Order: sequence, then structure tokens, then C-alpha cells
Amino acid sequence: MLNFIYQHFSIQTVAWLIVAFPLVGSIINWLIAAATSKKETEAFRGLTAFVGVGFPLLAFLAVGICYLTLIGFDGVDPKFVTGPLFQWAAGPGLTIDIGLNLDQLSLVMALVVTGVGTLIHLYSVGYMSHEPAYARYFAELNLFLFFMLILVLADNLLLMFVGWEGVGLCSYMLIGFWFEDIAKATAGSKAFIVNRIGDAAFLLGMFLIYGVMAAAQADPAHGYLNFATMASNSAAFAPVATIVALLLFVGACGKSAQIPLYVWLPDAMAGPTPVSALIHAATMVTAGVYMVVRLNFIYVLSPTAMEVVATVGAATAIFAATMGITATDIKKVLAYSTVSQLGYMFLACGVGAFSGAIFHLVTHAFFKALLFLGSGSVIHALHGEQDIRKMGGLKHKIPLTCWTFVIGSCALAGIIPTAGFFSKDAILWHAYSSGHIGLWLVGFVAAGMTAFYIFRLVGLVFFGQTTLSTDQWKKVHESPVSMLIPLLLLAGLSIGGGLFGVPEVMGGGDILGHWLSSIVPQVISHGGEEMHSQEIVLMVITSLWGLHFTVLGWVIYTQKRAWPIKMAEKLGAMYRLIANRYYIDEIYDALIVRPLVSFSRAFLWKGVDDVAIDGLVVYGTARSIGVFGRLASLLQTGVLQQYLLYFLIGAVIIVGYIAL
Repeated sequence: MLNFIYQHFSIQTVAWLIVAFPLVGSIINWLIAAATSKKETEAFRGLTAFVGVGFPLLAFLAVGICYLTLIGFDGVDPKFVTGPLFQWAAGPGLTIDIGLNLDQLSLVMALVVTGVGTLIHLYSVGYMSHEPAYARYFAELNLFLFFMLILVLADNLLLMFVGWEGVGLCSYMLIGFWFEDIAKATAGSKAFIVNRIGDAAFLLGMFLIYGVMAAAQADPAHGYLNFATMASNSAAFAPVATIVALLLFVGACGKSAQIPLYVWLPDAMAGPTPVSALIHAATMVTAGVYMVVRLNFIYVLSPTAMEVVATVGAATAIFAATMGITATDIKKVLAYSTVSQLGYMFLACGVGAFSGAIFHLVTHAFFKALLFLGSGSVIHALHGEQDIRKMGGLKHKIPLTCWTFVIGSCALAGIIPTAGFFSKDAILWHAYSSGHIGLWLVGFVAAGMTAFYIFRLVGLVFFGQTTLSTDQWKKVHESPVSMLIPLLLLAGLSIGGGLFGVPEVMGGGDILGHWLSSIVPQVISHGGEEMHSQEIVLMVITSLWGLHFTVLGWVIYTQKRAWPIKMAEKLGAMYRLIANRYYIDEIYDALIVRPLVSFSRAFLWKGVDDVAIDGLVVYGTARSIGVFGRLASLLQTGVLQQYLLYFLIGAVIIVGYIAL
């Protein structure tokens, strides 16, 4: 098969097919959506599903072909640049090419995006089967995948920004998919607006990078914003590395939902559950982490920026974990866990463990997709119910969903030997061994809280006595095969995905770390056997810590469900504070949104728009012309002698002017 492909296609062509396939799938489904806007037939729905799932699968196969091709060259780094498909823009000192860069990092990201993305598309076939806007849904989902692939495969920062903005647009459309519901439409708008705040900082950082490269007189052949060009001139960033890194990090905080721009992500649960899975596991929220890792050569120049990244990540990890403990919507519990786990990834970046951040990104994609799709299976079985307090005992009715969800929960809690154990432990160890003891402690505490709230969810949903009525209980049913196959595959990845990063102290080879070694700096531990002993001790302590809270959460919410209610009553104001998400949305509304709306209405609308623009410029101009018209009309008397007099006066004035 590979030989046939090599005979008829170049590797560059295959690389472009990676991004072309989802785009073509999106276009076809948009056409189907337009053709069936009044009435969808089963034949068209079948074609929609075939195209919607088939083209992401083809993209995954294309990534696999590129991977197999590049690892086949012994002694050579597995990477290549496609070269420009075309020149986007050119001018004095400015060249912007449309090109792809396939290296170790982008290949890992592309495999995750297309692999997990394809499974989510397959799951959607069953989950969205009764939706009227079936073709539109798959068109938007395919487009989401296309823009994410542009983001991770771009060979320059500007093309990455195109993908960056594209996933923001698609998230707006998909979160507000049911736009007839004002609450869901508002959630989509909120995600879009909050991300624009971060993107404004990203743009400023990009402009500053361009200025630095121009001042350094870098080779403009491939463009100042080309990643290879930037990396080869990285020393030029030293004077402004802190401000560049922090501006870009603000953009990352928007996309990857970190403090203070995390508020959009919990509300993003308004969209269909497969959309939540795609956003949280394989696409949008991982963009910020990927960007920081891709531009690691700038971040390592600024210890201050690294400290900020690590601190914000750690603070977000524990802050979001507290809200996960009190959330009652099954999808919002998982949303807060995503915010928290992204905090771990930024913590890893901040302490220099860039490969550890990518490792956790990969494993998180597996088990978070599994958890979201599992929650969708629960919601599907309960005909839309999402309140975990109204569930219970579902393991008897949907056992396959139950046990795959438990596997995903174990991975999130970091229970050995799941994938989450290895990636979470790698981050905590790098934080500790690099001397960031305080940040390690925050991550350690957050790990225990994570184990507690996810098994609180497991206990309330799947075990103990059910709170469903007899009629509701009879209607509970397992999901269709198209939804169960992705659950089983993701469960396998959630267990075995950690094998890519088994540390050397456990007899592994840290495969992913070595794979990324030529792209990102490696954390080197000194101390020999003593450091290995410390790593084992911390690993055991962290494992027991997580296991303790796993058992505690499961026992309490399975067998002692009245106890948390009593504790909530005793905690009173503190519980209400956390349950209401620390009133952050209300604070933002009072301090930013309402004053901005009032200022816009009173000054920009009533003052600038109504008085200055409409009153003086638009209507004022019209009134002025009207006055001149009326004055001119006074001269139009119809008396020929007067017209001759005007002519004579004019002629005299002209002759006099010429004579002078």
C-alpha cells in the first residue's frame, strides 16, 4: 500500500491532504445542508454521516503515512517542511508563505487531533441522529478539525493564527449550535468574546516578534514569522523575551481557559456533548499549550515569564478543582477538570518540562474524550438529564458505559497503571526536582481533589441507589454501537497510552520525551541514585494520595449520600461561595460588562453616534446641503434680465481677476 502511494504521490502532497480532507468534507456537508434545508431524507443523512466521518479518517490515515515515512529514515530527524503551496503576501521585508511543517511535535499533535477527532465524529453519528440540522453539524465539526490542523501544522506564526482564529469561530458556531435557545446562543457568544481578549494580546506579541526579527536583520526569504527563522535568530529576543512571552501567554490563557480567562469554558457545555469532547480533548483548548511548547525557544529566555506560566497553571489547577467538587451538572464537572488539567500542562511548561506538557496533553485527550463521550452516553440514556443528583445505579442499565467511564475516571485520578498516572506524575516530579516545591505542593493537593470529585461523580451516577422514578428507570437504555465503539477504543488508549512516557526509573524509555528531544529542551536531573530514590518515593506518595481520595469519594457518594448534604449545610457561606463559582462571573459583570455597556450607551451611542456622527456628520451634512439648496432656489426667479445681470457680474469678476 505504501509503495503504491510513494509511486503516485509525494510526501508533500500527502501532507497537504491532511488538511484538505476535513475541508473537503466540510464543503460537501455544507452543500448537503443547503440542498436539504427544507427536508432531510434518510439517504442524505447517511451520505452526511459517511462524508463527516470518512474524511477525518482519511486525514488520520494521511498523518499515519507521513509518520511511517519519516521514521523510516535512520539517523535523520523525522521532519520536513512542505515548502510554500503559494505565497500569501509579499513586500519590502515581508514574506508570508502558506506552508506546512511536519516535525516530531506537529506529528504528535496531528495524530491526536485526527485520531481522537475521528472517534468523536463516529460517536456523533448516533448521538446526533435525531437532530434536524444533521448536515450543518457535521460541516461545522469537519471545519473545526480543518482549522485545528492548520494551527498545529503551520510553519509560521501568522498561519498558526489563522487556525487559532478558525477554531475560535467554529467553537462559537458549535457551542451555539442550538441557537434558537437564547442561553445556548449566549454561551457561544461568551466563548467568542472572551477569546478575542486573549487574541488581542496574541496579535500584539506577534507584531513585536516581527519588529524584533526586522531589527535583527534576519533572513526574510521564508518570512520573519517562520518558526525555523525565528528559532535560528532566538538570541535577538533576549531583550524583550519577557514581554513577548507574556503577551503570547495571555492569548494562551484565552484559548486554554486559564485564570483569568477561563470563564467561557464551563458555559461551553451548552453545545452538543460530542462538541464538548472535541473542544476539551483534541482541539481548541490544547492550542495554547501547543503554542507555548512550539515557541519554547522564546520562553526559556525569560525566567520571569516561565515563573508566571507555572504559577498561573498551578493556581488554575487547584482553583478549578475546588469548583469541580461542588458542580452538579455532569458535563460541568468534566469542564472544570479540563481547566484544572490544562493548568497542570502549563505548570509543566513553566518548570521547563515541555515534553511532559505534551505527554499530559496526549493522555488527557484520550481519557477526557472518553469521559465526555461517556457522559453523553449517560445523557442519551436519560433522555437529556444532566443533574448527577438525579441519577444513581446506572451500572445495572448501561454497564459498558459505566465501566469505560470508570476507566477514564481512574486515568483522570492518576491511578496506576492508567495513562494519567504516568503523565501527571511526570509533571509533579519535574516541578519538585526543579526546586519549585510550592508549585509541586499545589499540584499534589489538586491531584487529591481531582480524584475525589471525579469519583464523587462516578458514585452518584453509576452506583448506589437510583433516584430515578420507575418510569424513568424503565426507559434507560445502552447507547447504539456507533457510540460504544469510540468508548471502547478510548478506554484502551486511556489504559495503554501511558506506555509512551514510562520513566526510566520504572524501566521505561520515555519514548515521547526522546521523540521530542530535538524540538524542545530536555529537563536533566542530577543526583543519580539519590534522585531516582526521591522520584520513586514521591511516586508512591502521590499514588497513595490519589487512591485515598478515590476511595473516599466513591464510598461517600455511594453509601453515605446524606453526609455531603449535612457538610454543605455546616460549611454554609463557604460552600455557597464555591458552588456559585466564587461569583467570578458576577464580579466580571459588575466591574467590566455593565460599566462598559453603560459607557457605550451613554457616551458612544448617545454622544458620539447620535450627536457627533448622526447629528453633525450625517444629518448635519444633509441639512447644510438643504440650506444651500434653498438659498440657491431664491436665485431661480425665471426672469431673463436677472440671469443676464448675474452673467455680466460674473464676467466682470473673472476678467478683473485675470487682469490683476
